[in-house]
Amino acid sequence: MGFYQVYSQNKGKRLEPDDENGLETKAVLARDLTLRFFGRAIQLYTPMYLANYCDNSCVYCGFNIKNNIERRKLSLDEVAAEARFISSTGLKHILILTGEDRSESPLEYIKDCIKVLKGYFSSISVEIYPLSEPEYASLVAAGVDGLTIYQEVYDEEIYSKVHPAGPKKDYLFRLDAPERGARAGMRSVNIGALLGLNDWKTEAFMLGLHAQYLQDKFPDVEIGVSLPRIRPQVSGFKPAYAVNDRDLAQIIIYLRLKLPRLSISLSTRESASLRENLIPLGITRISAGSSTLVGGHTLEGAPESAQFKIQDQRSIEEIKTMLYKLGYQPVLKDWMPI
Repeated sequence: MGFYQVYSQNKGKRLEPDDENGLETKAVLARDLTLRFFGRAIQLYTPMYLANYCDNSCVYCGFNIKNNIERRKLSLDEVAAEARFISSTGLKHILILTGEDRSESPLEYIKDCIKVLKGYFSSISVEIYPLSEPEYASLVAAGVDGLTIYQEVYDEEIYSKVHPAGPKKDYLFRLDAPERGARAGMRSVNIGALLGLNDWKTEAFMLGLHAQYLQDKFPDVEIGVSLPRIRPQVSGFKPAYAVNDRDLAQIIIYLRLKLPRLSISLSTRESASLRENLIPLGITRISAGSSTLVGGHTLEGAPESAQFKIQDQRSIEEIKTMLYKLGYQPVLKDWMPI
């Protein structure tokens, strides 16, 4: 049963919050551990949205099938235009995303896009609907080296409520997807919980447990986590649980102390000032120059239907400048396939 057995054995456990003095002490330890294992290198990447069609009814997502938004997917020529624009900034790591609709964004379409993208990027990661192990293997053969897939929320009852209909309602198939991707040959696997759907102390504990399980089972795979907080989107969904900036900092510190080799990503969902303050606590990857629109970098008249609103809208050059000022080295490429 994979991680589900571990999850079941640890139901009810959660992260215990620290007081101010305890958190400050742990923050110093987390900073020192990050420098020891990662130095001052911060990897940059950007998302590229290929499509926004979706079969799911996730209550928190702008791509919800019931939302009245303009839907489209990029042609291969449009994919090439987006790739040329993004790669011209120097970035060589790309994360491609689609809504979870196999009919509108079939695997063959995604592979065709990958063929185009391989001419521009050394590392291609996917954030798409969960696949079988042979399907993941076919993506690896096509040139994909990274998988990002969020469980969204580990609590099964809440998971069922926020995913009322669609293929995503299958909790276990999604929970096992990171393992299928790792077995299929993905070089990196990135997981995450959408903060705000449940008590953050419970979700942070389970996320750390899941990451540890994957690290132990797949020592040759780079395991990472992302920590997205729910952002405003077209449905107007309001999170049931508050997750403030201090809470987010505590999650980062906890994960770094628990798993010193863990890659931790922080996206443009967060504000510029907050991202700068959180980087020293354990962040190793950040997105830059982001758009959550299909064709948002180059497509004139791109659908005004973002998956969510971003906060840090700085360009890649501005992000690089910020990192240099903080004493960090922005890394635009750290992987070259054989």
